[in-house]
Amino acid sequence: MAVLKKVWDLEATNTFAVIFDMDGTLIDNTPYHYKSWQALFKKYDKGELSKTTYYTEISGVPIKETLKRLFNTDDEATLKALLNEKESYYRQLYAPFVTAIKGLENFLYELKEAGIKMAMATSATVEDINFILDRVPIRSDFEEIVNTSMVSRPKPNPDIFLKAAEMLNVPPEKCIVFEDSLAGLKAGNSAGMKVVGITTGHPAADLQPVNLVINDYTELSVQRLAALFE
Repeated sequence: MAVLKKVWDLEATNTFAVIFDMDGTLIDNTPYHYKSWQALFKKYDKGELSKTTYYTEISGVPIKETLKRLFNTDDEATLKALLNEKESYYRQLYAPFVTAIKGLENFLYELKEAGIKMAMATSATVEDINFILDRVPIRSDFEEIVNTSMVSRPKPNPDIFLKAAEMLNVPPEKCIVFEDSLAGLKAGNSAGMKVVGITTGHPAADLQPVNLVINDYTELSVQRLAALFE
C-alpha cells in the first residue's frame, strides 16, 4: 500500500513545472561574481563596491544593464569589451571551484523521474551558461534554457519566467521558481508563480515574500514541492 501511495503522489505532481535561475541557485558562484565586480570597480575608479550594494542592486540583474548604468553608455562596443573583461575576471576566479549546490543533482533526478518539466531562466550570458553547464553535467535535465536576450525586459520584470512557462507549455500559476537574488524573487512573484528562495546570497529573513526557503537541495523532495499547491 505504501508503494502504491508513493506512485500516486508522483503522478499527481506532474501538473506543475519548475524553473531555476542559475547563478547562486544551481551553483554557489555569487561570491566570485562579487569579487569580479570589485576588480572592475577598482580598475576604473568607480569607488568601493560594498556587499550590500552588490546583493541589492547588481546580483540577478543582466551584466549589460549594470554596465550601462555604471559607465553611463549605450555604446555596444564599449559595453561588450567591459562585459568580456568582467567575465574574464569571474571565470579565472571561479573555474577551479565550479560545483553544483549540495543535493542538486539528486534533486533534479528525482524531478525528472517524476515527469516534472524543468527549465532554466537566467540573466547570465550564453557564454556564462555554457561555462557552467560544460562543467556541471545537468544540461540535459532542462527542457528549455531561457536567457535575457530572449525577452524584452530583464529581471526584476517577470518576462523571463513567463517566457520559460510558455516554452514549457505550463500556466504560470502552475510553476515554481527557484531564486537567490532579490531581483529574481520579485520577478517570480510578479509572474504569479510559487517562489522558493535559496540562502546563498541573503539570509532567510531577507528572502521575502516566498513560499519556501531552503539552504540547499537536500532539504527538498517532489512531495514537498507539490504541497505548495495544496
